[in-house]
Amino acid sequence: QLDPENTGFIGVETFASLVHSHELPLDPAKLDMLVALAQGNDEGQVCYQELVDLISSKRSSSFKRAIANGQRALPRDVLLDETGLGFYKRFVRYVAYEILPCEMDRRWYFYQHRTCPPPVFMAAVTLTQIIVFLCYGARLNKWVLQTYHPEYMKSPLVYHPGHRARAWRLLTYMFMHVGLEQLGFNALLQLMIGVPLEMVHGILRISFLYLAGVLAG
Repeated sequence: QLDPENTGFIGVETFASLVHSHELPLDPAKLDMLVALAQGNDEGQVCYQELVDLISSKRSSSFKRAIANGQRALPRDVLLDETGLGFYKRFVRYVAYEILPCEMDRRWYFYQHRTCPPPVFMAAVTLTQIIVFLCYGARLNKWVLQTYHPEYMKSPLVYHPGHRARAWRLLTYMFMHVGLEQLGFNALLQLMIGVPLEMVHGILRISFLYLAGVLAG
């Protein structure tokens, strides 16, 4: 209706009025991006494909260009301007600023994160790995290069080529670590990257991805 000649473009002013008068509630993050697209367009026209890319969150060149051009004109400059946030929301905002360099991506993450179910998978895996390591460290009386201890490979958790029939070892080896250095590095990555990802993608996706990596390893 707004493009009777089927050019694939509509005027920025028409598009902006449509965004603000739309009868359906829009995701705040998507609304910001749509406004950025309208206000940051130098040619005075909005391309249909750019709109599709924005709505689908497709990271195409047109998407990146529209956001880069429009960020300067966002109605709310930064996520830090949000007031009246509870402790958990402030924590989510802190995570967004720690892991994302782009303000638009931070806002998208802030609105996409999930509180239910909470991100317990990565935290539970990391805690279990720490407990297992402490138990074996105390049992072997060795905290560095535990694999050098003759009793280490007798663990029912370790993957051993001679015990391929024990299928559980293909998964349980993820709880075993060489020493404090490996455990610390793994735990740090899992908490800094895995937990924020789980807050957006949920426990099912992140657990499937993690266990797929364990099996591939």
